[in-house]
Amino acid sequence: MTSILGISAFYHDSAAALVVDGEIVAAAQEERFTRRKHDHEFPQNAIDYCLNVADIGPADLDYVAFYDKPFLKFERLLETYLAYCPIGFQSFLKAMPLWIHQKLHLPREMSSGLGKQYKKRFVFTEHHESHAASAFFPSPFEEAAILTLDGVGEWATASFGVGSGNKMQLTHEMKFPHSIGLLYSAFTYYCGFRVNSGEYKLMGLAPYGEPTYVDLMLEHLLDLKDDGSFRLDMSYFNYCQGLTMTSAKLHRLLGGPPRRPESPLSQRDMDIAASIQVVTEEVMLRSAQHVHRLTGQQNLCLAGGVALNCVGNGRILRDGPFENVWIQPAAGDAGGALGSALFVWHQLLGNERAVESPDAQRGSQLGPSFSADEIRDFLDQNEVVYSEFSDDAELCERVAELLATENVVGWLQGRMEFGPRALGTRSILGDARSPKMQSVMNLKIKFRESFRPFAPVVLRERVSEYFEMRDNEDSPYMLLVAPVADDKLLDYDRSVSGLDKLKTIRSEIPAITHVDHSARVQTVDAERHGRFYQLMKSFEARTGCPVLINTSFNVRGEPIVCSAEHAYRCFMATNMDVLVLENFVVLKERQPNAEQHEVDQYLAEFQLD
Repeated sequence: MTSILGISAFYHDSAAALVVDGEIVAAAQEERFTRRKHDHEFPQNAIDYCLNVADIGPADLDYVAFYDKPFLKFERLLETYLAYCPIGFQSFLKAMPLWIHQKLHLPREMSSGLGKQYKKRFVFTEHHESHAASAFFPSPFEEAAILTLDGVGEWATASFGVGSGNKMQLTHEMKFPHSIGLLYSAFTYYCGFRVNSGEYKLMGLAPYGEPTYVDLMLEHLLDLKDDGSFRLDMSYFNYCQGLTMTSAKLHRLLGGPPRRPESPLSQRDMDIAASIQVVTEEVMLRSAQHVHRLTGQQNLCLAGGVALNCVGNGRILRDGPFENVWIQPAAGDAGGALGSALFVWHQLLGNERAVESPDAQRGSQLGPSFSADEIRDFLDQNEVVYSEFSDDAELCERVAELLATENVVGWLQGRMEFGPRALGTRSILGDARSPKMQSVMNLKIKFRESFRPFAPVVLRERVSEYFEMRDNEDSPYMLLVAPVADDKLLDYDRSVSGLDKLKTIRSEIPAITHVDHSARVQTVDAERHGRFYQLMKSFEARTGCPVLINTSFNVRGEPIVCSAEHAYRCFMATNMDVLVLENFVVLKERQPNAEQHEVDQYLAEFQLD
């Protein structure tokens, strides 16, 4: 038995993944255990979890792999600071202590984290090799083109190549500071959201605006080529040398300073979001077309943080030349932990790869699970009033009834998902047919901005009835955006603009139909989703509708829940109606200590013109 532990740490979303004889055994992000969102510290808890799943200790590991090469990254930092010296001195002073005390001593840090029991080799893969390996090796393709797009690794900001069998080769790359990920993050910052976590907000805000700044961006900010490559005019940006993402020159070009976080959104903010989204999609689509021309492959594998831009992914699938697209569900840095372990197993050790259908990611259900006994003990110890169901059909019938009467349901089942999306094991569910459910769930449950869209989960066998997708098209990881089917749309006043669009009922499933008639689709099937699929079938039988809202089980500013304790605490701290922990159902109205929670005033007023 050969066991390989992959680690990503010290930048963004630390994680660990364990591969045993080529099989993905476990993977999890550190944030889920520490409850610190995007925790970048050494993933001690995630490592301990992975080893516990395999019932092994650090001394039993054969290889430990790290997801990038820190000395190459350090070289890039030094060269950048020197190039901008003395302007970047404050940024240099802020970055260096962490490098000197920790990042340049990774073998020491990892050895310490493994209790100094691991005595074998540490392997350092390149950042984009880790992304590429995470995309190709678990994919359902014997051969495929590979495209990685992110902020920056060591020097590369994008790369592409081909995978075949148990080998892959990256043949082309684009280098720092020219980066589609950093460009998108710069506008995330400019629009008042937090870099490395607010990019989803920017993508969700874009459909409320008009892309009126696209020509200005393409004329001044980037020289975009037909192959998707580009060069940025760095005088408009500050991320090489400063502590902010954008410069005063960009602010003058766009007619004002960055939006202050938590301040009301203006039409200008929405138009800028719409414009950078269009530019990003164009970069992604041109890149994919170029990769297809050079490789001749019919299948494409995607990874890197930009591959979480599901609107761009949908463009690639619908408008691009590839027959099939597979995207690593943990496409960001967390997925690098998994990629580094798979890279060692296949690329370095030369082990054969058996292509699996639907894929080798196992539904990305790779995190911790909790037994009925563990959950019952927790509920009893905390004097929670609950019902226990011994029959799955009876459980799903009851929960489907609650959903159909507009109750909001917290749903914890099986192993926690690996990656940023809730996929039906740590989810909050609602009735997609309800006109009020988007605002209710955003403001009263998630405590987040009311413009944020919710994603639908749909029975795979009926996906083409509700969305412009192929029959039985597989989208289990919620990484593709598709238009809602025309025959599900309703007539409405299309003259409204800005956040007033939120008040319009646009389809038969209004709670998941974004203002541009799109939706970020997740499909559910019996093979991968078990009890979740059974719940969906029960809801379909009761209502005729095969679609629910599926959003992550957390509130604004917190990671997705991991344990029953986290789920119960989130349930009681929000206005959620129902909590389902495996086969236990908890109703808020039956809890003696339940209370209504006020909506944050900022969020309540967020729709100001």
